[in-house]
Amino acid sequence: MADENDIIGSASEFIKDRLYFATLRTKPRSTAHTHYFCVDDELVYENFYADFGPLNLAQLYRYCCKLNKKLKSFSLAKKRIIHYTSFDARKRANAAFLISAYAIIYLKKTPEEAYRPLVAGSNPPFLPFRDASFGACTYNLTLLDCLHGLNKALANGFFNFETFDVDEYEHYEKVENGDFNWIVPNKFLAFCGPHPKTKIENGYPLHAPEAYFPYFRKHNVTTIVRLNKKIYDARRFTDAGFDHYDLFFIDGSTPSDNIVRQFIELSENAEGAVAVHCKAGLGRTGTLIACYMMKHYKFTAAECIAWCRICRPGSIIGPQQNFLEEKQSLMWMQGDLYRARTKDDRRRERHHSVSKILTAVDDMRIQDAIELEKCDYGSDENDEFMYSGPLTRGSMLETQGDKLNQMKLLRQHHTRSATTGALGSSRYDDYIDNRPYSKDYKSNLYKTSDDLASTGSDWPYKFRSSTISSSYSKY
Repeated sequence: MADENDIIGSASEFIKDRLYFATLRTKPRSTAHTHYFCVDDELVYENFYADFGPLNLAQLYRYCCKLNKKLKSFSLAKKRIIHYTSFDARKRANAAFLISAYAIIYLKKTPEEAYRPLVAGSNPPFLPFRDASFGACTYNLTLLDCLHGLNKALANGFFNFETFDVDEYEHYEKVENGDFNWIVPNKFLAFCGPHPKTKIENGYPLHAPEAYFPYFRKHNVTTIVRLNKKIYDARRFTDAGFDHYDLFFIDGSTPSDNIVRQFIELSENAEGAVAVHCKAGLGRTGTLIACYMMKHYKFTAAECIAWCRICRPGSIIGPQQNFLEEKQSLMWMQGDLYRARTKDDRRRERHHSVSKILTAVDDMRIQDAIELEKCDYGSDENDEFMYSGPLTRGSMLETQGDKLNQMKLLRQHHTRSATTGALGSSRYDDYIDNRPYSKDYKSNLYKTSDDLASTGSDWPYKFRSSTISSSYSKY
């Protein structure tokens, strides 16, 4: 084993003479002056295929709690604390993410300041993260990208570990409990596509629309957006008082400009939060939410991908990653125009109120501005988006979304680490039925990535388009 002084000398220092990160080939022993700990086998990423991280928000929270407890421990008060990891490239990248994310959240470091100690000196580079697709990696998500995404989310109030409910997060992310995660709190919830009936099918739990109603109502979800083919009747949501929109595009593909525009506009006009789903609630769902994040919060494409995966692992897949890079500058420009326009609208409203009291001279100018505003926004009241694509063999086979759903169920039923604690699921029984699951699903190779319509009178079918108004939510 390496000498203790050698370990300290080569380690990355985060708090002077107190907190370090080291990559070691052998397991060290704690001494009178140094405490070592490792979470490589405790906080483990549950992969779909070749993806290996970053670790999710609950795992980051548990790490931060563990490290805070060590730093505040009386018995460790005079010891140097070293978080060590192995030379396994995947475990090392996740371990580095944890301690550098801690530095951003609790030590108030910038992403660059948190990243710099990790790459100083002769430290080897970190393996970039990749998507959850079955094929070759076409997009590298770096550790620094993840830190920037986390920092941007923190700055925008997307999470707060002082109030974060880790048990709720871990409960609802499970397939049998609904399989959903908040991406933007109180604005966007990503979830797995509902089915006609709540049941267990080939070991896989399926949930009907009604299973989500109590949670959605409690958390002010007012709008549902479906991106995959029609599986359930949308009237089951609309009859219950929810708005429901269909914006279909093929599983694993990228949305058209028209779909992006409609999604962003209906989200801007939604009275409450928007729940978005495709087949698995990962690829198509994450892609459109990311477009909104780029426009309204000025996230970069990489920051969006990172944050979506931290919240909901497996999000945004294959060509969708490059699509977001291509759309980034356009979304930023549209966001700047949106903010300038809404700022002008507020200024005109204030001026109009004053003018009514003082004089009517400005009436003509204000009316012209209103007419111009109408031209800018337009009206989509009579527009309809229709899909009448060809029926292919893919419609009868499993889609990418099917495979991701099955892989998620399979990986979630591995034995939980004893250190993470048991879930108190009884708190949530009123929201989603916690039904038993049966046999595991034996995974196959992809057969197709198409998610086209099956035969029947439902296809081609019309997609409802929102009526755009000039009053927007704060998002």
